[in-house]
Amino acid sequence: MPMEVDINALSGGALAEKVNIELRKIAENVLDPNTKPDAVRTLTVTIKIKPNETRQIGAADIQVKSSLAPSRGIPTSFVFDFDHDGKAVLKELTSGATDPNQLQIGNDGAVADGTGKVVNGRFR
Repeated sequence: MPMEVDINALSGGALAEKVNIELRKIAENVLDPNTKPDAVRTLTVTIKIKPNETRQIGAADIQVKSSLAPSRGIPTSFVFDFDHDGKAVLKELTSGATDPNQLQIGNDGAVADGTGKVVNGRFR
């Protein structure tokens, strides 16, 4: 008499339900524009079986988990320098700046450095 396990009926259908839950998480992650589109997502089903001393019954633990693509990073740039006391400091370069020594001119004619610090007048 062959012994077979119906995966769909295993543990009252709980395995199939958990697989569907994790597949839904994968689908949501694939459709999230903040993740890398071609990153590999993984669904893992682990069934651990620990037999008793007589080897007739085995307690089982079933785990279902997904590995998703992480959210994309948020790009920015920093300028590094020393303050008046010789301590290392950093400041974010403002949007579009690529050189901390390059001046920027705002729409109102004000001038700022690459970190957004106003050199003359107002700057937005």
